[in-house]
Amino acid sequence: MKSVSFFITILTLSCYFTASGQYTETINNNRPGGSQGAFSVGTNVLQFETGFGIGQENHALLKTQANAFALDYNARFGFWKEELEVILTGEFQSNNITDTRAATSSQYPQRNFRSNTLGVKYLVYDPYIKRDLKGPNLLSWKANNSFSWEELIPAISVYGGANFDNSNNPFTPQDPFTISPKVSIQTQNNFRSGFVLVTNIIADRFTTQTPTYGYIVTLTYCLSDWFSLFAEKQGFDSDFYADNILRFGVAALVTRDWQVDASFLYSLKDTPSRTYGRLGVSYRFDFHQRDEFLEEKGKAGREKRKVERKKAKKEKKKKKNYFEVDDGDL
Repeated sequence: MKSVSFFITILTLSCYFTASGQYTETINNNRPGGSQGAFSVGTNVLQFETGFGIGQENHALLKTQANAFALDYNARFGFWKEELEVILTGEFQSNNITDTRAATSSQYPQRNFRSNTLGVKYLVYDPYIKRDLKGPNLLSWKANNSFSWEELIPAISVYGGANFDNSNNPFTPQDPFTISPKVSIQTQNNFRSGFVLVTNIIADRFTTQTPTYGYIVTLTYCLSDWFSLFAEKQGFDSDFYADNILRFGVAALVTRDWQVDASFLYSLKDTPSRTYGRLGVSYRFDFHQRDEFLEEKGKAGREKRKVERKKAKKEKKKKKNYFEVDDGDL
């Protein structure tokens, strides 16, 4: 088996997080990079992220040239807790291939899903929530904007899911229909300077004969509340397919719930070489009702919620007594 690589990513293009920890005032998006951020979309938020790419895939050893079309999609929903979300991720690939090995070239199509994965992600540690609750230093601009060592401590989430691979699929290593696991760890650093760094470590299809291990490094910079730039390096290692990929792009907020993006993909290998231009869009249906602070858990959180419930019962009892007295006076 080839050596295990490590996957480091940056992703979130919505640069300004509110003190709620998970839920954000603007869309919390994974596009246009290839990784997951550490944070979820927030409870009762349904979010769709999709895009398409048009490009070339040329294989130096097989002497094939392919006009390629790729469609990727993500559906994310936050439920039960602010830290938790369920994610459906997939990509459909369509290649029109020209084989030039013979004296007369031949053409044939390849169309199938590269991936379809259903999983859940859970935020296990958020270092930013306490900093956000403290608020800015009203006496020092420098303290609010200069680098702090605590920024190197990332938010951390874990992910677990299942791949569903079709039979007779040229883009996956297994011939029969196969269900295999995928797990990852995500870390995310939100720097005061406007940079965002997300790291993912991934083990994919590791119960099969062709497991994949990989890394991504992505750097996102927020130009303003509405525009972001990103650069990304991805590497993965498998007996079926290994590659190193570079991505660059820009994203823009149209509204607080709607984002568009454009990006470019280039692979460093020639077996095959891959070059794509990509466009995408993301939209969220925001039914979030209550901001839940992530540090309010454990014994302290239970005690606070208990006090809130008692207070609500007292208010309800007062209203009931008022109406009973009022009816008696009539």
